[in-house]
Amino acid sequence: MEVIVMRFDQEHDSCTTILVGKKASYDGSTLVARTEDSCNGEFTPKKFIVVRPEDQPRHYKAVISGFETDLPDNPVRYTAMPNAINNEGIWGAAGINAYNVAVSATETISTNPRVLGADPLVETGIGEEDIFTLVLPYIQTAREGVERLGYFLETAGTYESNGIAISDVNEIWWLESIGGHHWMARRVPDDAYVVNPNQLGSDFFDFEDKENFMCDPDLKDFMIRHHLNLNFDGESFNPRYAFGSQRDKDRLYNTPRAWDIQRMFNPEAEQSPTSFEIPWARVPYRKITVEDVKESMSTHFQMTPYDPYGNLGDGKSNRRFRTVGINRTSQTAILQIRPNRPHDTTGIQWVSYGSMPFTTAVPFFTQVETTPAYFANTTAKVSTDSFYWSSRLIAGLADAHYLEHQADIESYQKNTLSRGEAMIAQVDARLEKGEVVDFEAENQQMSDYIEEKTAALLDKVLLRASNLMVNHYSVSD
Repeated sequence: MEVIVMRFDQEHDSCTTILVGKKASYDGSTLVARTEDSCNGEFTPKKFIVVRPEDQPRHYKAVISGFETDLPDNPVRYTAMPNAINNEGIWGAAGINAYNVAVSATETISTNPRVLGADPLVETGIGEEDIFTLVLPYIQTAREGVERLGYFLETAGTYESNGIAISDVNEIWWLESIGGHHWMARRVPDDAYVVNPNQLGSDFFDFEDKENFMCDPDLKDFMIRHHLNLNFDGESFNPRYAFGSQRDKDRLYNTPRAWDIQRMFNPEAEQSPTSFEIPWARVPYRKITVEDVKESMSTHFQMTPYDPYGNLGDGKSNRRFRTVGINRTSQTAILQIRPNRPHDTTGIQWVSYGSMPFTTAVPFFTQVETTPAYFANTTAKVSTDSFYWSSRLIAGLADAHYLEHQADIESYQKNTLSRGEAMIAQVDARLEKGEVVDFEAENQQMSDYIEEKTAALLDKVLLRASNLMVNHYSVSD
C-alpha cells in the first residue's frame, strides 16, 4: 500500500545545476556541475571519498523513507561526496565510477498540484539520500543510468521531485521525476549548455525521438488521461507547462538564477530575470571552460542592482533574488569526462566546499583507491585540517566586508585553478611520453598545495576581518 506524502517537504534542498555538452565545451569534455545547498539556516559538512566494491552495501536501507532493496553483487569503484555526519543517510551527491560514468544527484525541482493529485508522492519511496548509491556503482553508460533510475522510480516511487544528471564521455542526460512514479529524461544537445535552478526545466519533449528523449512507458497516456498538456495546438508538448510550476516564488527564487548564468554565456539574449520563458538549453556565444563553470556556480548578480555585495541597488533590490553562490552550499562538484584520454585520466572531479564566491575548485583523478585526508576526513568538529571547514571559515569571515577581501580571494582562486590546470596538463604530457604516473600521489600533491594556499588565505582574511571589527580603535595603548 502506498502512502501519500504529508511530512516531506519536496523542496527541502536548493541547488543549481549546469550541464555543458561536448561540442560546447573547450576541449570536447562533457561537463556536469551542481551546488549542493542545504536548507535555510543549515550547513551540511561533506567529504570526498572513494567507495570500493567491497564497501558498497549488498542490501540497502534508506534512513529517511525506510525504503530497502537488495543490490547486485557486482558494483564497481566510484568517487562520492557523502555527508560527513551519517545521521540522515549517505547522500553521495556526485562522483565518477570505474567506467568513467558520472552522476550528480539531485536538483530539487518544483511541480504542481495537478501532477501530485494524479500521481501522489510516495512516502516509502526513494529520494536524494538514495539515488546516487543505487545507480552509479552499476552502470557503464549514461543511458544505462537513466534506465536504472527509471526502474526504481516506476517500481518504488519517490517522495520528492528531483532532477538528476548522468553523463559519460559521449552524452549528458537530464532526468526529471514527475509525481510519485513517472519520469522523463532528455539528452543535452552536444552544442548547448543547460541551467536548471530548482524548477522542472525541460521545455520540449518528443515522444517519438528515442535517441534524445526517454520516459516511463505510461507517461504519454498519463499526460492525456489527466489533461496535463497545456499547449493549445495539442500536438507540441512543453513539459514545463504540464509538469512544472509558475509561482511567484519561482520568479524570485528560481528563474533569476537561470537568467544570471545565461547572461554569462549569451550576453546578447534579451530576457527578464523573472521570465518563465528562459530557454532550458542554449548555444553559448563561445566555448565554455571549467573555470567558466566554476564562475557560473559562484554568481551573485554582479554588475546589476540585484548583487547583495554591490552598490548599484537601493537596499531592497540587492536582496530581491536568490543568488547562485549562496552561504549554505555544502559542496560543488564539476564532473569532467574528457575525450581521447587514457582511462585513468578520462574522469576529473573538481571539488569545492562551502560558499562558491569565496572558494576554489580542485581537480582530482578519479580512478584511484583513496582520496587525500584534507578533503576526505571532514568531521563535525571545526578544524583547519579540513578543506571543508577552512572554506567555511574563510567565507564566514570575509562575507561582511566582501569588497575588502575580494582581491585576496580572487588571487587565491586564480592561482589554485591555474595550479590545477597545470597538474592535469603535466600528467597528460608524462603519459604521452610513456611514463608511469602515480595518480594518488598526484592527487596528494594537489591537496598539499591547496592546504598551504588555503591556510595562507585564511590568515589574511582573519587579520583583515579582525581589523574591521566594530570595536577597533586607531590609537594604540
